[in-house]
Amino acid sequence: MSSEFNQSKILLSASSLNLGYKEKRSVISVAEAINFEIKTGELVALIGINGSGKSTLLKTLSGQIPALSGEVKIDNQLLSGLHDKNLGSYLSLVLTNEPVSRQLTVMELVALGRHPYTNWMGQLSEIDVEKVNKALSQVDLIQKKDKLCDSLSDGQFQKVLIARALAQDTPLILMDEPTTHLDMFHKAYVLQLLKTIVKTSQKSILFASHEINLALQLCDKIILIDKGKVDFGTPSELIQKGAFKTLFPADFIVFDEVSKTFRMRIQDD
Repeated sequence: MSSEFNQSKILLSASSLNLGYKEKRSVISVAEAINFEIKTGELVALIGINGSGKSTLLKTLSGQIPALSGEVKIDNQLLSGLHDKNLGSYLSLVLTNEPVSRQLTVMELVALGRHPYTNWMGQLSEIDVEKVNKALSQVDLIQKKDKLCDSLSDGQFQKVLIARALAQDTPLILMDEPTTHLDMFHKAYVLQLLKTIVKTSQKSILFASHEINLALQLCDKIILIDKGKVDFGTPSELIQKGAFKTLFPADFIVFDEVSKTFRMRIQDD
């Protein structure tokens, strides 16, 4: 797919996008007036406090739920006009705590990423096997391809899910909390891995995360959801406009513009 894909400058865009969902007879608005453009080869973090709408935005961008209004485009095509099979060749999705059998081998689970391209029996061609092996190499798991996923650590299993997305060979990867349940080292390792992937493959990755300090250091762009409003830009642009100052209660957590990090406010501050 990557060789045939139209390498447009802007890969994913949202225009006047309003997020929400229907609850009985009511419409619940989550965030409004969302506008952003993600280019090929960019690592973009979606950040905000719990309940801010990160998962709702990811579900809307991946076509799982409709937007209340506005447009989402992938490679200048309306998301609403892409059928499931076609959509699977444009974007891959990595979700937190998704129901995946750990009784599969690493190779078998990663091979599931080839489903948009296999026949109705799911048989892998030589090209499919090549893509799977390449993905395993990219996340340094080729030596464990015959191991059961159940025998892996949480960090290794997260790399398997990333490899499955890479095997799908889409220009765009959406991820929900890829560092959940990982320790500090593996959080940094996974996000650095994502940074390496976008720079070496020209894929674009958008991931939701609570690791704001790491995201500010590694990401090309940030989508910040705060109190129903969305800011978008480079970390420096958002810092200059003071976008992070109201994210958390100022009497408890403060943002240091010099170090570009959040820290707890201690009594002597």
